[in-house]
Amino acid sequence: MELSVYNIKGEDTGRKVTLSDTIFGLEPNEHVMYLDVKQYLANQRQGTHKSKQRNEVHGTTKKLKKQKGTGGARAGSMKSPVFIGGGRVFGPEPRDYGFKLNKKTKRLARLSALSVLAQDGKIALVENITLSAPKTKDFLSILSGLKLNNGKKTLLVTGDVDKNVVLSARNIQKVKVSTPVALNTHDLLNTDTLLLSEDGLKSLEQLYTTAE
Repeated sequence: MELSVYNIKGEDTGRKVTLSDTIFGLEPNEHVMYLDVKQYLANQRQGTHKSKQRNEVHGTTKKLKKQKGTGGARAGSMKSPVFIGGGRVFGPEPRDYGFKLNKKTKRLARLSALSVLAQDGKIALVENITLSAPKTKDFLSILSGLKLNNGKKTLLVTGDVDKNVVLSARNIQKVKVSTPVALNTHDLLNTDTLLLSEDGLKSLEQLYTTAE
């Protein structure tokens, strides 16, 4: 698959780059992508939910009424779950929702996500974006030139962390800046356009052709 290289003004430079089939030409594995996204979302959960059981509720332990002769069910404590203000039965406890996923499985999931984007024609290639200072207005003009300032989600992948680019883009809704090392399957599948800088593409290919 060939992609045209655009400059930051949105003009075609006349150069074309061929995407590697080992990264962008795989048969997507949906189940592996599901597992990776599931793990990502599970890791976002704090897991701090907690309700009080009957041994943790504040209240008297005095027997409410005599055992027999009242015509009602026997009761020994106000902390019983059958009473208002009593403890909760089998309530939530703090827990970690994370689970283990093999490294090769996660790698296959990300390659599958990249292949899905390539098959759907959602990848664009741009020259390296450099900004002299962090200015949201300048970054918006770049998006407008590339016709990406349309309210849809854009994921920009650069070779290295550029502080000016990150600061310029972080206040724009539906725009995210990442590096090949920090990419995850959730972000790849949750974007409308994957915008790769030339350095970002080189780093991405170097990362996934050398890593096994």
